[in-house]
This record gives sequence, C-alpha cells and structure tokens, in this order.
Amino acid sequence: MNKSGYIIGFVSLLTGIVALVLSLLYSGLKETHKKNELLFEKRAILSSVQHILEKEVGEMNDNEVQEFFIKNVEQQVINQSGDTIKFEDVVKSGYKGGKAVDIDLKIELAKSPEQRILPVYIFKDKSGEDIFIVKMIGKGLWDEISGYLAFEKDRNTVYGASFDHKSETPGMGAEMKDNPKFPAQFAGKKVFDESGKFVSIKVRKGGAVDKLHDVDGISGATLTGDGITKMLSASIANYEAFLKKSSLNKK
Repeated sequence: MNKSGYIIGFVSLLTGIVALVLSLLYSGLKETHKKNELLFEKRAILSSVQHILEKEVGEMNDNEVQEFFIKNVEQQVINQSGDTIKFEDVVKSGYKGGKAVDIDLKIELAKSPEQRILPVYIFKDKSGEDIFIVKMIGKGLWDEISGYLAFEKDRNTVYGASFDHKSETPGMGAEMKDNPKFPAQFAGKKVFDESGKFVSIKVRKGGAVDKLHDVDGISGATLTGDGITKMLSASIANYEAFLKKSSLNKK
C-alpha cells in the first residue's frame, strides 16, 4: 500500500471509531438529557406560582422538585376545542409518556389547529382552588423565548407567570427571567375583556396604559417586549376555548 493510501485508510478508520463512540455516548446519555429537560420544565411550571410556595424553586434540589410536582400538580392534555384527551390518544399522537410534560409544543404548533394537542397543568392553591397553568413559546430578539401563565379559577385572571429565554441580552431582554419584578406584574391581569372577547396582555413600552391588560415594558428591550406580547397573544389563543369553558367567563 502506498503512503497516501495508508493515510487515507487510517483517517477513515479513525473517523469511523470517533463516530461510533459519539453515537454510543449520545444513545447512552439520551435518557439523561430527557430527564433533565423534564426537570427543567417542572421547575418553570412551579415558578409560575412561586409567590405562594413556601420554598424558592431555585433552592429546591432535583428530588424535591420531582416530589413536589408529583404531589401537587395534575397534568392534562387538551385539544384546541378545550376538551381533555385520553392517555392512550396522547400516546397514539407520538408521546409515549402520555402526559402533559411529554408534549413538544413546537411540534404541535407546526400542525393545523384542529390537529394540535396542548399541555395543561392544574395546581391547587392554599385554599384548595384550582390554578390552571398553560405553556407559551415565541421568538425574542435573538432566539426562542418561552413561559408559563397561571390562571385563577375563572380562567381569565392571571395568578402568576414565569418566563425564560435562550439568548436575550443580559441586563436588557434577559430581565424577563432574571428580574422577578417583570413576571410579578402579570398577577391580576386579564386576557378577556368585559364582553368576553380575547384581548391578551401587552408589554407596553413607556409603561402600562390599560391596568387590566398591559404591563410595563423592559427598559432598553423594546424588541424583546414585542416578542413577549406576540408570544402571549399567539400562545394563549391556542387555549382560548379551554379558558372559556369556565362558567364565570360565559355571558
């Protein structure tokens, strides 16, 4: 074998070995990655009701989060008509876990509305009232933004909120997650007007104008604020039928 052939053969063999090792590592760690993703989601869900929890979610270890979530949060999967989907039908849709936390909302939003299934989480407050938590995803200034919005039993009044981002600017757009004062503004806001029309909630530059449907924007982060507004409107609209199922919202 000539020198060039030997080098090519050696490089090909080495490339194959590296590819095999990486493939085995990916397969071996895939389940761990999935568990970590689910744990992250559970922390975000609980953060939307942080103000009534006895302990900061960030101070809970992984086992505490898992145990608290299992004990206190009911999971449901609904269609866009607001009806609950059976476990076996969720599995048939491609989610073998069959629970709300298994739903990939990005995949669902790529489907036509009538085919979408959506996650809902139900948490009971200290008085035993149901708090309904829905998931949101959208586009910020640089990348994906996401969040959870918790509703009181009327399914109109916001109970709490949590937000996250992949790459918003520190000290500016990243304040959506880093500054607790931003999500705290959402408590008490409403997504339907007095006539029952869906109007969502706006992040308004220069300060809130409508005390029921606006929150103050993030200083120096107008585009991120616009992204949050669009996320709120588009994401909550997916749950409109479910939210309107409350008798308190029917006129």
